[in-house]
Amino acid sequence: EVDECNVIPSPCGISQTCNDPNKASNKLHDFVCTCKNDISLTATDGPATCDKDECKYSPCGKDQTCDDPVKQLDSVRDFTCTCGNGVKVTGGPATCEIDECAATPSPCGDQQTCEDPNKAANRLHDFECTCNNNVNLKATDGPATCDKNECKANPCGKGQTCNDPVQELSSIH
Repeated sequence: EVDECNVIPSPCGISQTCNDPNKASNKLHDFVCTCKNDISLTATDGPATCDKDECKYSPCGKDQTCDDPVKQLDSVRDFTCTCGNGVKVTGGPATCEIDECAATPSPCGDQQTCEDPNKAANRLHDFECTCNNNVNLKATDGPATCDKNECKANPCGKGQTCNDPVQELSSIH
């Protein structure tokens, strides 16, 4: 009796099961390989060609499409991830531009305007924060330091001078 499946390494490989239905016949090359992921795919006397759709388990990032043109077991990381803006990467998730200014809460806070001028460049952390009360005060990748100018509303009253040197409110008599 010869069991052709009872050898290491298996003649079917690690991703397939091997079955020798005619062990008692001592006939060689009559073993059957069956794909573990699809038992309807079999081959006699050698490994079967098994589908391996690498996109099946969503290897790409959010809002990306996955395409696996060669769905065979021996094809590894040949899938392509594509962003909505057309950026493509083979074998892993693509880095797609995120509209960082659309986040809630805004990365610039509620007293500043957020703008991402380089969306098409597909770079993260390139947004700009601009102070609403002074368009000349800007910062990249985080809130700008804006002078609140608390004296603008004249909080000290008539006949008094307001001085706000560093975002602090003080009244001078």
